[in-house]
Amino acid sequence: MNIVNRHFLTIALSASVIALVLPVSFLWVKPLIPFLLGLIMFGMGTTIRLHDFKDVWEKRRVVFLVALLQFTLMPGLGVIISRLLSLPEEVMIGMVLVGSCPGGTASNVIVYLARGNVALSVTMTMFSTVLAPLLTPGIIFLLLNRSVDISFMALFLSVFQIVAIPLAAGLLVRHFFSGIVTRYSDILPAVSVVSITLIIACVMALNADKVMSLPLVVAAAVMMHNMLGLAAGYGAAKLLSCNRVDRRTVAVEIGMQNSGLGVALANQFFQPLSALPGALFSLWHNLSGIVLAKYWAREKRER
Repeated sequence: MNIVNRHFLTIALSASVIALVLPVSFLWVKPLIPFLLGLIMFGMGTTIRLHDFKDVWEKRRVVFLVALLQFTLMPGLGVIISRLLSLPEEVMIGMVLVGSCPGGTASNVIVYLARGNVALSVTMTMFSTVLAPLLTPGIIFLLLNRSVDISFMALFLSVFQIVAIPLAAGLLVRHFFSGIVTRYSDILPAVSVVSITLIIACVMALNADKVMSLPLVVAAAVMMHNMLGLAAGYGAAKLLSCNRVDRRTVAVEIGMQNSGLGVALANQFFQPLSALPGALFSLWHNLSGIVLAKYWAREKRER
């Protein structure tokens, strides 16, 4: 199983290229995405303990900082980058939509693979998700003078089912069957690698037409948005004197948005072109996250 973990980036990129050239090869994964995410979250749950969440309470100011940056810095960057690159208005709307969304489940997965602070990552995602139904429409109205409607219960229940329930199950399994968990501890990361690879490839397949016709300037804008978010998160956590593991966790949480929500809002309330940044963000932030996870996990082993 170690070979799967070691070649994660190569596997993910290869699958993405295949999905781009032959989309039908990964479209079958779409209905399985909630199950695969749940499986990943279960594996994450087996790596953490209840007292890890007690530690998170002591770091609550970090949780508030991340929420503040997610709902101010990221939408603001969407506007600034769009204006600097002279993007069309509908594309700028898509950039702001992505920036106004809460953290996504993908951030938890990348933190897990990077051997970061999973309990902190999950807490930050849940907190920003609770705030999103109020703050996301407010930010969009403030910056774009457009109205959108987000169902609190639908968004919260979706995250609760995909994140909280499988995570709690993993926690319980670790607590009551620690011997079994230890015995199979090398398998669960490999299962997560395969699962996230399938999800990335499926997202690529679903958006193959958009990606193939993608203007390079939009790709550059999305990459800048993600990378600046990662850098700002790391820098802000450093200013708060967070340890290295928590800095990485904060960076990933801010740099990786719930881009799926951004795509859904774009398709529901705006022109199809506005969904393009969110679709590309879904692809890019997973790939950039994999690179970081691979680098950070290797660095930790070397220490």
